[in-house]
Order: sequence, then C-alpha cells, then structure tokens
Amino acid sequence: MKLGIIGFPQSGKTTIFNALTRGHAPTTASAGRIEVHTAVVDVPDPRVDALSAMFKPRKTIYAKVTYADIAGLEGGAAKSGLAGPLLNQLTQMDGLIHVVRCFPDENVPHPFGSLDPARDAASMEAELLLNDLIAVERKLERLTEERKKGGTDKVLNERQTALFTRLHEALAAEKPLRGVEVSAEEEKFLSGFGLLTRKPLLVLLNLGEGQSRPEVQTDSPIVALQGKLEMEIAQLPPEDASIFMQEYGITELSLDRMIKISYDLLNQQPFFTVGEDEVRAWTTRRGATALEAAGEIHTDLQKGFVRAEVVACADLLELGSMAEAKAKGKLRLEGKEYIVKDGDIVHIRFNV
Repeated sequence: MKLGIIGFPQSGKTTIFNALTRGHAPTTASAGRIEVHTAVVDVPDPRVDALSAMFKPRKTIYAKVTYADIAGLEGGAAKSGLAGPLLNQLTQMDGLIHVVRCFPDENVPHPFGSLDPARDAASMEAELLLNDLIAVERKLERLTEERKKGGTDKVLNERQTALFTRLHEALAAEKPLRGVEVSAEEEKFLSGFGLLTRKPLLVLLNLGEGQSRPEVQTDSPIVALQGKLEMEIAQLPPEDASIFMQEYGITELSLDRMIKISYDLLNQQPFFTVGEDEVRAWTTRRGATALEAAGEIHTDLQKGFVRAEVVACADLLELGSMAEAKAKGKLRLEGKEYIVKDGDIVHIRFNV
C-alpha cells in the first residue's frame, strides 16, 4: 500500500508524515518546489506478535505501508493541468491523504489569508477534479482525431469514447470519479491514465493542541488529530512517549490508528503465513480469492495452485498448535475460489 500525503502549503503535511513514520523530515515550507519524502512503516498487529511467540521463527515480518509526503501542490495549480513531475508522483499512489490545516499560528501565515478548513477541503477536491477534467477532455480530443484520420480500431475507439464521455459528464457535474462504476475492460483502458479523483481520498484535519474538530462536509472519510503533538510523541523514546501520552490522555498514537484507517480506505486486509523459518503478514484486497492471495506471496504459487490450507488466526491461537487445529476440524482445505478473510493463516499447496 502506498499513500500520498497532500495539502496546500503550510497545512502541516510533513508534520503529519513525521507523526505517522516517526521520522524527522524538515517541516520548513518548500516554496512550491516538488519534494517527496518517503518512508516504509511496519503495520503493528498483535496477531503477528502472538504467532511469532508460538512458532519462534527465525524471521518475523510485518505487513508494510508506504507514506509519501508530496510537496508542490498549490491553489490554482491544476488550471492548465498539474506539472508532469508532480502528477507522476501522485499517480503512483494507491490513495491520497489530504491534510487540511485547522490550527491557528500567527507565525505561519495561511496561503489563502485565513483559516477555513471547509473551504480548503473543497478547494483541494476542486483542484483534483479540474486536473482530471483537463486530462479527460484531451483524451476525447485525441479519440476524435483518430476517428477522423481512420486506420484505428473503430470498435475500440467507440468504447473508449463512451467511457471517457461518461467520465467527462461526472467531472463536469463536479463529481469525483471514485463514484463512477467501470467494467473490467474499462479498468484496463484507465490503468496508468492517472485520474486522481478515482483514487481513495482521506481528509485529515490537522488540529492544534486542545483544539476541537471543526465542521467539514465531504463525501470522503474524515479523521482529526493533533499533528504537532503527535509528531513530538512519535519522536520520543518509547518510555518517555508512554508518560507523555498518559499526561495528555492519548490512548493510541496516530500511526496505529491511521494504518487501520488506511486499510479501510484502500479496501485491504492482512493474512498470514507461518512456520519455523518465518511468520509473515501479507496484504490483499478484501474479497480476494485464495488464488489471488497466492499471487501476493509469489507468482509460482499462483500458477501452480492446487489447494490452500486455511485456519483462522484466532482459532490457532486458542487451540495452541496446528496439530490441535487439524484435530478439531479448524484447519481445512480450500479451493482457488475461497474468499480469504482478515486474519486467515494460509499455506498454499502448489505444483509447478
């Protein structure tokens, strides 16, 4: 999973990035320059810890999530389409986290002259919509030119024209493309096209210390946190952080909470493989089949898939061993169409 952290200048993007990754990236403004800070974070999961304690493997590997702090997006930037380098960074993301400034600070002027979280949330959505609208209009123009010139696949041209016309209608009505259903064939047309409003979007309200959450209306999920305070805690040694959290009544760091929200945002879930060599958490989409999960581990397992041995993590931990899980009928064989569930322990039988 790769999530891009975006926001207007002075919104606290890098502060949030540091809070999520326990990093120390400089929080000074980049003055419109395109800068990207990236960090890979282990996904905390007590089930992995419990399985590791049971199997005592040589390696314990947690699932990963990548956060990218992407600077360079300013108000009005999309009027002629976003700059190539910036658009290239954004299109590589599986989802976007829009940091909306809520905290007051006289020493950090707001680029729009005043604090208005609702305005900023709507303005960012408008920037992304405008960028997509320009891209879709250019694509429709190219399709029209191809029809005039001839020599192209007419049926393919008609299908793509129908698709991009439908997308254009949604964007012209100021509706993000996340709500537009597309077929598997249409999905192939759009792969690599870089439409930003098709990406899942989380609105993150960056509060000042002790500040209450303001009212912001959006169709995207919203989460609020005290960015600067959480960054300071995340950068402390664990023992000091625990004392600090108790003092401020913080029961869970943003890192843990945001990873859970990230899974929900991208419709992902973890499953596990276990053994003496390795206990490992993997990530797959919710609703994925055993065959798809096998592909997440290795393409050879997917190609030579025979059966999947599956046991729920909760059942294995309760029963204490694979032998006991098998004796109680909790370890079972499943075919390639089995729908993998959150926390399943999966062993793929394969033949290549």
